[in-house]
Amino acid sequence: MEQLMEQHTERLFRIAYYYTKDLQIAEDIVQDVFIKFYHHQKHYEERGEIKAYLARMTINRSKDYLKSWAFRKIVLQHKLFSKQKTVIKDALIQHDEQTILDEAILRLPIKQREPIVYFYLEDMPIKEIAELLGIPEGTVKSRLKKGKELLKRDLQDIEWEVLYNE
Repeated sequence: MEQLMEQHTERLFRIAYYYTKDLQIAEDIVQDVFIKFYHHQKHYEERGEIKAYLARMTINRSKDYLKSWAFRKIVLQHKLFSKQKTVIKDALIQHDEQTILDEAILRLPIKQREPIVYFYLEDMPIKEIAELLGIPEGTVKSRLKKGKELLKRDLQDIEWEVLYNE
């Protein structure tokens, strides 16, 4: 179990974070996934990669959280008591640009965000993304295209220095 956690925690955390946009909630979700897997691993049948199985569990748990009253209550509180976003000042331009890109990805609708994250950040092939999300490959491709268009539109006024040259 420890080896499994070492191999997959970071990736599952990124998946949960891209759904919830909250570091603490993402950590909780990943912990919940591993606890649930630990308690039900005797029922787990090796039909495919455990990587995909854990990713699917993380996605489902993240979506459950987004439907929960706890999440809706937090969103309502943010709307009622709007707080200014804290801007992280960092001297490294690359870090700033990566932050801008991450924020733009987080602003995407969930249907476009999922394929973008899996394809570009997790380096998953389209076929694997389609299986993971339970949608046709053509739908994954169209969501990728739409996501890229939305990102391009959102980021068109940014002057890229480091990431543009990589």
